[in-house]
Amino acid sequence: MITIVIAEDQQMLLGAFGSLLNLEEDMKVVGKASNGEEAVALVRKYKPDVCIMDIEMPGKSGLEAAEELKGLDCKLIILTTFARSGYFQRALKAGVSGYLLKDSPSEELASSIRSVMAGRRIYAPELMDDVYGEGNPLTEREKKVLELVADGKNTQEIADQLSIKTGTVRNYISTILDKLDVKNRIEGHHSVERKRLV
Repeated sequence: MITIVIAEDQQMLLGAFGSLLNLEEDMKVVGKASNGEEAVALVRKYKPDVCIMDIEMPGKSGLEAAEELKGLDCKLIILTTFARSGYFQRALKAGVSGYLLKDSPSEELASSIRSVMAGRRIYAPELMDDVYGEGNPLTEREKKVLELVADGKNTQEIADQLSIKTGTVRNYISTILDKLDVKNRIEGHHSVERKRLV
């Protein structure tokens, strides 16, 4: 059974997400929080497998809570209306396993949770549009690594696909995060179809 804590400041959404996930045979919502403070407290108390968090909440934001929970044995998924690359980069640095948009189909949430539990990372394709936007500081090789990360591949799978060592993949990801944090703060949302970069 996958145990879940949900943090969402809109009570109606919080209830809806909880009900939806409790309908899944392999999932159980063990705690609901309406801000980042409560989320951190519930994760420490119940030690869930997954914590799903909104970003913009009163008091402590979802990103601040994610940064505080980094290193705990709990997978973090950001579920937000905001496809801002600045938020996305910060979430990546906090070690989140997933970054999904609230306008995604509801069944996608459950399948994303299962994928994250299987060790994959799930990021909304719209975020990749931002990252691949104008003024991209990444090399072709770094873009390929980032695309494989976005496709949910883990470090070993990326290493195998590109015929490089896992340590090299980690170095690439570290470089990518550094570059994007400094040079690619594209605010806003591109509705163009995701580009396949080769």
